[in-house]
Amino acid sequence: MKKGFILFVLLVTFLGISAQEKRKDTVKTEVVNVVTKYNPKIADAKKIQINPTVELLKKDKKKKLEYTIFSAPVASTFVPKSGAIKGIDVGVKERIYKNYFAAGYGNYASPFFETFLHHSSRFKNEFGFQAKYLASEDNIRNTSLNSNFSNFTIGAFYKQQARYFDWKITLNSERNQYNWYGLPNLMFTEPTINGINEKQIYNYFDVSGEVKFKDSYIDYGKLNLSYFTDRYETSEILAKFDAKLDFPLNFLSPTLNDIAIKTSIEYLKGSFKDGYDNFDAINYGTLTILLNPEYKNSYKSFSYKVGLKFYSSIDSENKSNNHLFIPELALETTVFENYVNIYGGFSGGLHTNTYKNFTEENPYVSPTLFVTQTLEKSNFFVGLTGKILSNLSYNIKAGSKSEEDKPLFIRNASKSNGTNNIVNGFSILGYEYGNSFYIYYDDVKTTTFFTELEYDFSKKIAFKLQGVYNQYKMENALENWNLPTIEASLTSTYKNNKWYATSNIFYVSERKDVLYNDTYPSSIGGIQTISSFVDVNLNGGYHFNDKFSAFLKFNNILNTQYQRFANFDTQGFQVLGGITYKFDF
Repeated sequence: MKKGFILFVLLVTFLGISAQEKRKDTVKTEVVNVVTKYNPKIADAKKIQINPTVELLKKDKKKKLEYTIFSAPVASTFVPKSGAIKGIDVGVKERIYKNYFAAGYGNYASPFFETFLHHSSRFKNEFGFQAKYLASEDNIRNTSLNSNFSNFTIGAFYKQQARYFDWKITLNSERNQYNWYGLPNLMFTEPTINGINEKQIYNYFDVSGEVKFKDSYIDYGKLNLSYFTDRYETSEILAKFDAKLDFPLNFLSPTLNDIAIKTSIEYLKGSFKDGYDNFDAINYGTLTILLNPEYKNSYKSFSYKVGLKFYSSIDSENKSNNHLFIPELALETTVFENYVNIYGGFSGGLHTNTYKNFTEENPYVSPTLFVTQTLEKSNFFVGLTGKILSNLSYNIKAGSKSEEDKPLFIRNASKSNGTNNIVNGFSILGYEYGNSFYIYYDDVKTTTFFTELEYDFSKKIAFKLQGVYNQYKMENALENWNLPTIEASLTSTYKNNKWYATSNIFYVSERKDVLYNDTYPSSIGGIQTISSFVDVNLNGGYHFNDKFSAFLKFNNILNTQYQRFANFDTQGFQVLGGITYKFDF
C-alpha cells in the first residue's frame, strides 16, 4: 500500500507539470497490435533453398531488463514557456491489415487463390484461417502423359493467453496432385501410352497443440499428430512431443545462466501396400527418444554453447535398437566490431525420414520405398560473418559432414518395353514405366563451402548473392545420385511507395542418374547426365491504395526446357497476374 500511494503521488505531480508544458498535443499516439505482415507468396514452382542455418549465440541470448530510477530533490528553475507545437515528420507508414485475399490466373491454365483471415478479441484470444490453391491444367510440351498438377492447403488456429501460460491449437490439411509423366527414352506405342494411369494424389492432415509457460521451469510443450496417405493406399502416422525445461544455476553464481534441457519423443508408423518387385506390403516404424541438455554463456568476447544429445531409437520392424551420444559445441567471437566475427563448432543428430518428406523433395517417388533413419555422425563447421562496408555484409562458411544412410533418389527401371501394359498376368501400375524414383541409402562424407553477400544499395534497392559448393565422397554408390555440386542464387528487390519488384536467378549444376540395360529387373547399363540449368524469375506489383494491389509474376523468363529430375521436363515461360485486397472486419 505504501509503494502504491507513493507511485500515485508521483504520477499526479508529473501530470500536473506536464499540463503546464503543453496546451494541446496535436500528435496522436496510437497502439497498433501487429498481428501479421501481408506478404503473400505466389509460388507455382519450388525454388532452391540453399541458405544454411547459422546460430549466432549472442543474438539468441535473452537479456535481462534492468530498470534504475535515480531520485534526488533539486531546486526547480524551470519556467514554462508557451509556444507552438512543432510537427514531427514520421514519414509515410504502411497500414497493416489483419486479413487479405489474392487471386490470379496465368498461362498453362493456372488459377491461383490465397487468403488469410484473422481476428483477435479483448480477452487475449485470437484465431485465424488460411487457404491457398494453385494449379496448372495444361500439359508441358512434348510430354506424352498428363503433366498437370494442383496444390491445395487449408488451415486454422486458435490461441489463448492465460495468466500463467499461453496455449495454441492448429489444424492443417493438404491435397496435392501430380503425375508420373517422365517416361524414359523408349519407343512407347500409343495403346501403351493410353493404358498408363499416371496420376498420384497425396493427402495430409495435421493437428498440433502448444503451451508456453510464463515464469516457470517449463519453457514450452508441443504435441503434433499427422496422417499422410496417397492414391495407392499408403498410410503414415507421425506423432511427436517436444518440451523444453530451464534449470537455474544462479544459486551457485550470479554469472551462470540456466541449463536448457530439450526433450523429444517421436513415433513413426507407416506401410506401403506393395513393393516394386513383389506384392508384399512394406512396413516401417521407429520410436525415437531425445534428451538434449545445453548450456549457453559468454566470457569476455567469446560466446559459447555446449551440449550433449542422447538418442534412444527402437526400430519395431527390423528389431534393432540404437543408443547414441553426440556432443555439441558452438563458439563465436568478435575480432573487429561489426566487421569480422568468427564462429565454429561441431554437432550431429539422428534424423527421421518420412514418406511425406520424400514427396516434398521429389513428388515423383514410387509408393514402394524403404524408409529408415539417417545418422549425422559429425558436422564440423567454421565461418566468418560481418561487414565489408556499412551496407555490404558477408557470411562465409566451410564445413565437413559425415552421414550414415543418407537418402539418394534413383530412377526405377521400367517393367514395360514400350509395347505392353501387362507383365506375368498383372497390369503394370502407373509408376512402373521407368517414370518414378526409389531411395538408395549410402554413407556419404560431404565437404561444403558456402558464401553469402548482402548489399543494401539504398533504402529501396537491395541485392543478395548465395553460393554453395559440395564435394561428396560415397561409400558404395557409383555417383552422387541427383545431388548437384554447385547451387547459386542472386536476388534483388526494389520497393517504393507504389511499386515493388523482386528478381531471382537460380543456377544448379549437373546431376547424375542411372541408365538400365533392359526392363526390370535389370542391372545398371550407364549413367545419365542431367544438364545444369539457369532459372530466371521476376515478380512485382503496384499499390493502387492501402487496400488494393495488382501483381504480375514471370517464371523461367529464358524459356529454358530443363529437368529437375531425369526425364521430368519443367514448364517453359510462365506468367501469372492478379490482384490482392487487404481489409479489416
